[in-house]
Amino acid sequence: MQQRGGNNYSWILKTLYTLVFSLAFNLVSAQTRKTNFSTVSVTQGTNFSLDLSPDKKQMVIDLQGTLFILPAIGGEAKAITDGLGDDRQPSWAPNGKQIVFQSYRDGTYHLWTINADGSGLKQLTFGDFDDREPQWSANGERIIFSSDRAGNYDIWELEVSGSKLKQLTSDKADDYSPALSPNGCHFVFVSDRKEKGLYIWEDGEERPLTASKGFYAAPVFSPDGSSVLFNLLSISQSLLKKVDLQSGELQTLSEESEDVFPFRASFFDSSAYLYTSDGKIKRRSLEASPAALIPFKADLLVKTHTSYVKKKRDFDSNTALKVKGILSPAVSPDGQTVAFGALGDLWLLRAGSSKPIKITDDPAADIDVSWSPDGNSLAFVTDRSGSMNIWVYNLKDASSRQVTFYYKDALSPSWSPDSKELAFLLNDNFNGIATATVQVVNLEAGKIRQVHRSLFGPGKPSWSADGKYIVLSALESFSGRFREGINKMLLIPLDGSADRYISPLESRALAVRGKDGPVCSPNGKKLAFIQDGVLQLAEIEDPFRVTGKPRRLTSVLADSPSWTGDSKTIVFLATGVLKKVNVESGHIEDIPLNLSYTNQKPEARVVIHAGKVFDGKSSIYLKDVDITLNGNRIESIKPHSAHPSGKVIDASKKTVIPGLIEMHTHQTAGVGEVHGRNWLAYGITSVRETGTDPYDALERKEAWASGKRPGPREFFTGAMLDGKRVFYGMANSISTDQHLELELQRVGKLEYDLVKTYVRLPDDLQKHITEIAHREGIPVTSHEIYPATSYGVDGVEHIKATSRRGFSTKQSNLNKAYDDVVRLLSKSGINLTPTAALFGGFYLQFEKDSLLANDRVLNTLFSKDFIKDVRKANEARLKSNPEIRSLHTNTLKLIRVLANAGVRITPGTDSPIIPYGISYKSELKSLEEAGFSPFEVLRSATWWSAQALGIEDDLGSLEEGKVADLVVVNGDPLSNLDEVWNIENVFKNGVHYKIDELLKRVPQEFDWEK
Repeated sequence: MQQRGGNNYSWILKTLYTLVFSLAFNLVSAQTRKTNFSTVSVTQGTNFSLDLSPDKKQMVIDLQGTLFILPAIGGEAKAITDGLGDDRQPSWAPNGKQIVFQSYRDGTYHLWTINADGSGLKQLTFGDFDDREPQWSANGERIIFSSDRAGNYDIWELEVSGSKLKQLTSDKADDYSPALSPNGCHFVFVSDRKEKGLYIWEDGEERPLTASKGFYAAPVFSPDGSSVLFNLLSISQSLLKKVDLQSGELQTLSEESEDVFPFRASFFDSSAYLYTSDGKIKRRSLEASPAALIPFKADLLVKTHTSYVKKKRDFDSNTALKVKGILSPAVSPDGQTVAFGALGDLWLLRAGSSKPIKITDDPAADIDVSWSPDGNSLAFVTDRSGSMNIWVYNLKDASSRQVTFYYKDALSPSWSPDSKELAFLLNDNFNGIATATVQVVNLEAGKIRQVHRSLFGPGKPSWSADGKYIVLSALESFSGRFREGINKMLLIPLDGSADRYISPLESRALAVRGKDGPVCSPNGKKLAFIQDGVLQLAEIEDPFRVTGKPRRLTSVLADSPSWTGDSKTIVFLATGVLKKVNVESGHIEDIPLNLSYTNQKPEARVVIHAGKVFDGKSSIYLKDVDITLNGNRIESIKPHSAHPSGKVIDASKKTVIPGLIEMHTHQTAGVGEVHGRNWLAYGITSVRETGTDPYDALERKEAWASGKRPGPREFFTGAMLDGKRVFYGMANSISTDQHLELELQRVGKLEYDLVKTYVRLPDDLQKHITEIAHREGIPVTSHEIYPATSYGVDGVEHIKATSRRGFSTKQSNLNKAYDDVVRLLSKSGINLTPTAALFGGFYLQFEKDSLLANDRVLNTLFSKDFIKDVRKANEARLKSNPEIRSLHTNTLKLIRVLANAGVRITPGTDSPIIPYGISYKSELKSLEEAGFSPFEVLRSATWWSAQALGIEDDLGSLEEGKVADLVVVNGDPLSNLDEVWNIENVFKNGVHYKIDELLKRVPQEFDWEK
């Protein structure tokens, strides 16, 4: 199995991608350029760095991850790297022939060198760690840099001739961004120690240099070594400063209003220096003279026309469809029955039968089933009491009882070996996805104890056979500087002693943190878990120690492993199919499952007499028309008739609009039944889910489509495809080429609607994924803009978002973007979902209560405790970030600039960071605050969103023959956007939902005993 990274990198694949890209970059034929590619010439850059050559005649810049050489006085820039390496922060060798830089070519940041003419590309450092911010010593013998290879970021040096590495700092806090003195005897660096700021290292001693508050970056010595220039950043300012090493005096060199980028300045002589700011290259002197501009022009290649056949969805099927949304299959101790969740209920599949038996049948969402070791009971999670809590189902008399009572979610129950206790995860915030504590409930006494502090997105707990430990998948970060890490097994002793991380393969992440293990065998000798996408088995011995190398049990993708009581067989999910494997022989068998559903759609003809109709495309209403719905389609839109044929809905004094589309959300099965109605109650009839457990998403999609639970259309992807390091529990670490190919096969088999790549995935793999996804007819989206726009990635998420670089390539520290970003986005035609409300809009609107005012949905569907938690979290966010107002203002200005440049912008929220539905309301308001007219906002929320999803032939506008997703509102939303929330009726697939029905509090309205 080929692992990416270090010396084991798959060079053949990489070389092929690089060659293809280079040919496209440099040798595209005139005809190809005309039809598919365009050269974008930019004269400004966003968050780029520079370094002057030793002879001061040239400089190197790292614009959008490509290294360019240009004259020191400015002019035409020539690319010397291929654009696929994310090449950053170059430093020129004293001999003037080579440049060292950090590059992401092998899936982690390492040090590389290249000759100034673009030849001689060479890798200097290797391994599983990130090496960043290199600088060459004045004598050319050493390169100083920062690295997390010792457990957090420290300062290291590389002996160039012998490739010998030496660690220079070793504090437990992160030390980074080093700069050598001209004589090479000491260096300065940034540290996150208790006293944050700049530090200097002299003769093995370290002392702080500065005490100003703020975020420090990019120190560099003046040529005489008497002072250090650095960047001091806050949300409202990005300043270039100088500190005198003798007096400690601080001086601001840049203008207060400047947007200085967080990279090293580079000196021409004893006084004059270059730096990057406001999208430009600037020249100043230490005497604080006015800045002179150094002009440049650089060419970037973008793909302007992505031609692939879009996936065709069947919105009209009357045939039975196979259920693929199988949740948490759990095999009984005797191996004769598999329990699982699907279509909102719990099912039992007996051995010898392919037809499962439904054991719950109610409007609630029933999930997370777990079989007691004594075989008598099932624990499961349901919101039948109003929030997601744990219940126990007695198999002997079919009775159920509630065992936890929270208004927040209690999830993922797991039985103790004696069947007397349940371990579970308790979400400890209001958003339902991020952090959770590990709890244990004693079923007889009803007492609950917390056994572990809060963890970020932990996996399902599993008990050791002796009941002394709980083990689960949890994130271990590499450093405090960057949040990404590796999914490992976290062992929690129940005697109160310290927990510890264990990993069968230290440098490799476990699968997504969800239901993929580790799971202890009942005999206490083995651990089953998913790694590299397949089922693996490790031996364990007392006191809970993994021994030997894990054994691979499957060659197919595996999820949700579950042991039989004799520890001989594991049942698991294999891309929508149940299978079992004998752990000794390795023999695998399918477990036949015959479960299907049909899409809900009405048969009757309905006529909506509409006073006004916004069709999604035009800024002018259609007036006084009849919209005739025949089944799930719009049969006609005609002038009103006094005698229409069919059931009539009088909307003669109201406005009809297309169903709204939420373009960026994340959900879990734990969101429960209420959130489907919540979406619909806000007029949202389609959601685009940009990362989740695929089986969770399929269960929602199938339950909502079948009418089992009210809810919108689900357009989904599975786990986000990420690199060797991950952060979110829904991120899938891709470490091998074989694993990637298995995941790409899953895209087709589970019928994904899009693919989401995440921040640590290398660019060459994103390019490969894009090609495969387009063959399946589905779009690809990510956080990246370049080189993504050069090979046809369809969408970009967030106006400013997580980046592996520590800074954004789309926005500066002050939330500004420049010519490169604007031109790449506008020229490529890529779709942008900015999630503007996430960057201040929601919090500010909530603070003013403008979101809550008369918001019937939030105040009806959700408890006072939930709303109180939202308020509390909002207040904490504003208190910790008082400059959020300026952040939001700059974000809105940038969105307007991009829209004026022709960038397609669609609304999405990144829920549930902030609550569903109301966060979408905030997003539309944010777009309006950015200067969008109500028409432009609603067009983005309907027609443009449908185009970005590739569903514009069926959805997104109100036209004859299209699917009947529409909303009746009481008001004039093209004149007053707020009136779009005066919703009275919602139609999804022609099915009619009245707002009063959607807002029923389920526990009060239904008889659960029936």
